[in-house]
Amino acid sequence: MPRRDDPQIGLGKAIRSLRTEGKLSQETLGHRAEIHPTWISHIESGRINPTWGNVRRIAKGLKVELAQLAALAEEFERKLGEA
Repeated sequence: MPRRDDPQIGLGKAIRSLRTEGKLSQETLGHRAEIHPTWISHIESGRINPTWGNVRRIAKGLKVELAQLAALAEEFERKLGEA
């Protein structure tokens, strides 16, 4: 189980935040990113660490720049480290 301050937790929270902000289901994002919705769930919860290729496909599926996703992930990671 990953620690609360692991980078994959911040990334998962960023993906979930952008997905819900865009009113997308995990199924819709999975379809857009060509990743099974179960994997989207595992990534969002920090249970798995996605490959670089999957992160790029998720960003594309969310219709955001990779830099925007990375910045938001770092923000969540910083907040988790402060808690």
